[in-house]
Amino acid sequence: MIPIPIEETGLEVRPFAEYRVIVDARTPKEFDEDHIPGAVNFPVVDQDEFAAVGTLHRTDPHAAYRLGVGYALRRMSTQMDQLLPMLDATDRVLVYCFRGGKRSALWADNLRTIGFKVDVVRGGWKRYRRWVLASLQELPKAFQYRVISGPTGAGKTRLLHALEREGAQVLDLEAMARHRGSLLGDLPGVPQPSHKFFDTLVFQRLRTFRQDRPVWVEDESKRIGAVQMSDAMYEAITEGSMVRVDAPMNERVRLWHEDYGHFEADLPAMVARLTKLNELVGNAEIKHWQELAKAGQAAELFERLMTHHYDPAYARTARRHRPGYDALPVLQLESLSPQALQVHARSLLATGVDLPSVPRAQNGA
Repeated sequence: MIPIPIEETGLEVRPFAEYRVIVDARTPKEFDEDHIPGAVNFPVVDQDEFAAVGTLHRTDPHAAYRLGVGYALRRMSTQMDQLLPMLDATDRVLVYCFRGGKRSALWADNLRTIGFKVDVVRGGWKRYRRWVLASLQELPKAFQYRVISGPTGAGKTRLLHALEREGAQVLDLEAMARHRGSLLGDLPGVPQPSHKFFDTLVFQRLRTFRQDRPVWVEDESKRIGAVQMSDAMYEAITEGSMVRVDAPMNERVRLWHEDYGHFEADLPAMVARLTKLNELVGNAEIKHWQELAKAGQAAELFERLMTHHYDPAYARTARRHRPGYDALPVLQLESLSPQALQVHARSLLATGVDLPSVPRAQNGA
């Protein structure tokens, strides 16, 4: 893990891993938006109670504090029964709230009374968030990146996973974003994290990497669904060396069936989500997609989407950001089976890169 002296974080606490439990005393809504990884949410008040206390505070601060403490004591009496089984008598606990104020103090005071060693995040989540943002402007620059590029369905993500199984340092941004990075990239039933928690996940992952080893990552747009990388993260990746891959169309279509199979139950609805592309591909092409969808020809539709939209769009973007993209040798993945990808992963790691890679042109050219 990248060492970051505690005094430099401004949080005035020990490394998070040294705490048996990290208690987030904020509301569930605040917790869902972002939290320290590994924290457990034991809210002093819920969202409605928090709002009620805030409203009353505008006219009668004393009554608001009385109301808030009443809410807190009733709630914490139940939550203590959930928290205490997680702890041994000698464990150290970390507590935080939004600014490190009254909600943190309620938990800290009670736990200290019982005899636990308790630290409170100085400045609360707000200071933690500032630390994450500041770190994401510098930490990404500490690594050398190997960027897997290639058209949609060419097995980039699966090759990345194979590399990770072989012990490579892998930054899987799509997994953290819970999105495949296109108009059809949302995962059914899986909401994306908030932008703030995505930042937290990227930051925490980067801290686990060693600087003397490359980081493997998939070529991504800056925005992945509703979230996006920090400027420094995106720039560091685009300046990495690139390994370009491709696969036979029948293998790519097979992967589409696996990764986008949930659309096959209603192909017209899938195409309806793509109608905003009419300025790029033209109304005639959209109409052809609609006809394939209506006929239930999923394989033909998937192939047509790749050859007439995704492949040209990806190539345009790649050439814009890397003028030498077309000159890159292509690693042909003749099979996208797990066994074949594992062989390629071992080869890539054994040779540094399996084939020459060309860095991105300087100055954004």
